[in-house]
Parts: sequence; structure tokens; C-alpha cells
Amino acid sequence: MKNAGKVFDALASDIRRKILAYLSATDMTAGEIAEYFHISKPSLSKHLSILQNAGLVESEKKGQYVHYSLVQDNLLNTLNNYVQEICPVAHPIRNDSKKAAADKANKKK
Repeated sequence: MKNAGKVFDALASDIRRKILAYLSATDMTAGEIAEYFHISKPSLSKHLSILQNAGLVESEKKGQYVHYSLVQDNLLNTLNNYVQEICPVAHPIRNDSKKAAADKANKKK
């Protein structure tokens, strides 16, 4: 696995692990992700770039916004999702992600 170093570097950051948890149930723009953190936009952009370079997150331009989502078929994301299910810190974040997904679905109606 040639990207293992990039993946472990990406997962070494608490903020990046939390970003992955927020993206677990829905895609989000950088602005939506930023609402959950007290960091600068350039710092958030750097974290997202590291996650993308590790192959854990992908981005798609939709209109004027870039939406970020998990790379679902990445084995490491599958393992990370499993760990989040049993991790007491990640569980409330996953609930926030599910709520954000439900809010988005309601807005589209």
C-alpha cells in the first residue's frame, strides 16, 4: 500500500479525524464543515487537502460550491467508520453529521 504513509499522516490529526466523522453521513461544503471548528479557513483548506491527497476525501464542484465527501470504497474509511461507531468522542459527531444530512434533505423538499 503505497499511500499508507499519507493515510497515517492524515489520520494523525484530531481535526482531520473529526472532519471524516462529519462527512460520514453526508457531503458538505468547506463552509458547512467550518461551522464545527474554530480554525481559519486556510487551515481548514489545508486539512481538506491532506485528506484528499491521502485518498480519504474527494471533492466535486456543484455550482459555486465545492462539496467534500468520503471516498466510500476506500478500505481505510471503512475501518475508520467502524472505529467511530465504538469511539465515545466520534459518536456525537456522527450524530451531528446525520442531523446535517436530514436538514439538507428537508431543505430540498
